Amino acid sequence: MEHGEVILRFNKVSFNFKDKPILVDTDFSIRRNAKITIMGQNGAGKSTIFKLITKTLKVDSGEISIPKDATIGIALQMIPKDQLDLTLLKFFESAFKEKIYDIEKRIKNVMEIVNLNLPINKEVKDLSGGQKARLLLAFALIQNPDILLLDEPTNNLDKDGIAHLTQFLMNYKKTCVVISHDANFLNSFTDGVLNLDVFTHKVEQFVGDYYSVVNQIAIQLEKDRMKNSRLQKEVTSTNVKINFFKKKSAQMNKLAKKLEKKVDESQSQVVEVRKEERTIKDFIIEEQHIPRPLAQIESVTILKNHKLTSKKVELTLRKKDKLLIAGPNGIGKSTFLKSLVSGKENGCKIDPDVKVGYYSQDFSELNFEETAYEALFNVMEEKSPKDLYGTA
Repeated sequence: MEHGEVILRFNKVSFNFKDKPILVDTDFSIRRNAKITIMGQNGAGKSTIFKLITKTLKVDSGEISIPKDATIGIALQMIPKDQLDLTLLKFFESAFKEKIYDIEKRIKNVMEIVNLNLPINKEVKDLSGGQKARLLLAFALIQNPDILLLDEPTNNLDKDGIAHLTQFLMNYKKTCVVISHDANFLNSFTDGVLNLDVFTHKVEQFVGDYYSVVNQIAIQLEKDRMKNSRLQKEVTSTNVKINFFKKKSAQMNKLAKKLEKKVDESQSQVVEVRKEERTIKDFIIEEQHIPRPLAQIESVTILKNHKLTSKKVELTLRKKDKLLIAGPNGIGKSTFLKSLVSGKENGCKIDPDVKVGYYSQDFSELNFEETAYEALFNVMEEKSPKDLYGTA
């Protein structure tokens, strides 16, 4: 696909969050019809770029240029809480400032694109996690934006959902910018990459599909490491000579000063090599000793043709067992897991002495008014004096 004029440009853009630099003198441009991937470590500023484009955040310095007539659509990762009680019809209507008279036709078309088959009077809160992910995508697509921003669009999508999205993006006639960690998905339609570095706060722009760009970055990293190694050897060797000459005559002392300038020049040529992302430190979850089965599952409830259906199973979970719950979006996987944890699934029982840790895809257990520390502190069963009263 041929690319047209520049539709989005970052010119020396810098942005800080609570005095911490996220982006520094960022320069890049995106042309019409381009398919661009934003890649980088966690915290490098990928989502920040989206928020700056949509003006949710303001730059500290520099300029972001977008044609006045260009429209922007963004597929968020989560549905706002104040929209969960809306019907699908009302949810899609909220995408427009003015009344759209053929809204139901548009909804039908966009739902086909994301492979959703739901009545428009269904409430958003009643959708599964995968269905909500497709709904967020459909919400962005129904606006037919000139610039489509997708933040981790494959999260919570099943295989069919990812296939539908991939095909859509391959045929999409307008500009698309995607944040994702799904390499195969990205490689199918990407023709350029913006690579962010969480340590240098810089952005590099590459041309090519995802895999070729990853290879380009790896080659450049190796070149930078080799260059730095050579420069370091030169600096070490020169410093040895400087220390030797300084102990000699005044004439030799002058030579030592010249060599010191050479060392400064070599050190100024050292390339700032992209570092590996920091990993989470190892931690241990204490094991519980419960000799009897941890859980018994005799039946599960699934959703088929929008109707609840009970299926008989015979399953016993013991210590160190691992169970995979698989199936298409909307069949009831997340619902089953929630009912299992809450004890509302009649055919399932978890031993009352078992401690259950539950991680949901919509983060519904989290209080977004709390800090990360407060959220973790409040779920601790046992709090040490240090946790309760702090350190002296």
